Parts: sequence; C-alpha cells; structure tokens
Amino acid sequence: MRPGNRPRGCRRRRQRGIAYLGVLMLVAALGLGMTQAARVWATVQQREREAQLLFVGDQYRAAIAGYYNASGGSRYPASLDALLEDRRGLPTLRHLRRLYADPLTGSTQWGLVKAPDGGIMGVFSEAPGQPLKRQGFPARYDAFGDSDAYGEWAFVYLPPAPADAAAPADGAAH
Repeated sequence: MRPGNRPRGCRRRRQRGIAYLGVLMLVAALGLGMTQAARVWATVQQREREAQLLFVGDQYRAAIAGYYNASGGSRYPASLDALLEDRRGLPTLRHLRRLYADPLTGSTQWGLVKAPDGGIMGVFSEAPGQPLKRQGFPARYDAFGDSDAYGEWAFVYLPPAPADAAAPADGAAH
C-alpha cells in the first residue's frame, strides 16, 4: 500500500456517515414541517366548528322564536324536544327537523338559558376553551366578540319590546 492512499473501505464509511447525517437532518426538517402543518390544520378545524356552532345555535334561536310566536307570544318551550313536534294546535308544527349536536362537544346536551316562566329561551355550548373568532359576527351576536369562553355565546330569543301604547299611531306629536 502506498503511504498517501487510504484503503477503499475507509472512504466509503465516511461517505455513509455524511449521507446518514443528511437523512437525519431531512427527517428532522420534515418532522418540524408536519408539526406546523398539524397546528394550522387544528386551527382550521376549530374555526370550522365555531362557524357550525354559530349556524346551529341560530337554528335553535329561530326554532324557539317560532315556538314562542306560535303560542301567541306567551310561552317558551319546556324542553328542546318540544321544538320537534309542537302539538299545541292543529296542525302539528315542527320548529326543528332534529336536535342538533353541539359541534364543539359532539353531544346533543346543550346548556340551557331558562326563561322567567321556566321554559327555554336559549341555548349555549358547554365546551371548554376560548373562541378563536373575535369579530365579524352578525349584528344580533355583536356581544360575542368580547367572549372569553364558548359558554358566553348564548343563542337567546328575546321577544320584541311592546310598542309604547301612549305614542300616537301616525307618529305625529300632539
């Protein structure tokens, strides 16, 4: 063997070590990229669940309004099941097609906002956590922007205030 030459096996081992190190760095970079992608995906999923909660909550609010107004504006439903089949008159009214599950918990169990008469005037999610959405709500839900918890997103039907009986009908002052 000549003094300046190295055996062939030694060169190959060194090259394999560099390739192995390159593969490890590539795997680490892919792992970091996948972690970041998972975080973004989780945020997108959470925003989608929040949008679904706004839709479903509004469906419950509208159904409670329909029930209340069908009774001549005097009674809230005693349970959410009453929204499925309102048998107080003829024909039977269906204010909801089905009881929707809470998109955040996956359960049909909702927090209930009780009316003074004991009925249900609204629903809210019992999911823990803080909403990602902070702005861009419909006008009737503007107060949701200041919420620190999903439970503060209450979908409540409040009947309109009765018109002032003392005001003239044509709007002219006496």
